[in-house]
Amino acid sequence: MSTDTGSSRGAAGGVLLLCRAGPDAVAPVVPLLRERAGIAGAGDGWTLLVPEGEPWRNGETVERVATGWAFALAVGVSWPVLAVWWDADRSGCVLASGFRRPVPYVWLGNGTAVGEDEAMRTLGEGLGLGAGAGAGAGALLALTRPEPSVDGIGRLRGLLAALTGLGLRLPDGVAPGETVEGLREVVREVVPEGAVRERVEVGGGVRAAGARAGAEAGGSGAFGGMGARVVARVQVGFGVPVLVWGVRRRRAGWVVAGLVLVGDGVVGGVRAGAWGRA
Repeated sequence: MSTDTGSSRGAAGGVLLLCRAGPDAVAPVVPLLRERAGIAGAGDGWTLLVPEGEPWRNGETVERVATGWAFALAVGVSWPVLAVWWDADRSGCVLASGFRRPVPYVWLGNGTAVGEDEAMRTLGEGLGLGAGAGAGAGALLALTRPEPSVDGIGRLRGLLAALTGLGLRLPDGVAPGETVEGLREVVREVVPEGAVRERVEVGGGVRAAGARAGAEAGGSGAFGGMGARVVARVQVGFGVPVLVWGVRRRRAGWVVAGLVLVGDGVVGGVRAGAWGRA
């Protein structure tokens, strides 16, 4: 594989979020990203999210932002989230599952592995590619070994290829190293920041029906009615553990994330009457 695999095209950075669940299960938790995000099915039992925001342009690293997004999605759900990311100098992935500590793996731009083999094994097991999974597990471990002809973007593509045995199929035009603008063009269906969305089946596929109108739900705007009460409770339920986790480990970023979730949940819940009802 050529060493110029898309690195320059995606030099500014990019993130793909791969959820081990279908769009119906994933859509309700997308607002926890606090970003608009493109959503698409990605094979059997997988969902692809392409966040529209690029907060790393404000000084954060792409790796840290990707880790935060993956953790926010995975907290409180039964399925794992794999974030695949790249920037001008490095590329990598991070697996988030519930409240467990995220499992990262990093390659330098030239494809040199920085992580430990054990981390890759843990990552594979978390996704369902354990030692007995055959070729897929072997393909993951091969990504930890020297291969001068494969750069960092090539490593990410190899990672995604190893997951095809688990049913992963990315939409045409979606691949590590592509520009954020290009990825947005492919994944056009968007979940707006903070929206409460309903999923409906259409022609064998799944698309968004859109935010519920406030008049239909007995409230005002996208935050009215039952949907708003559910979102408020979810935000507080997720925010408290995130806040506690950040305080215990002295992680300022996680403390802020927890405070934002709890604050938004409390305010939204008060407006929607979430705390006075069963």
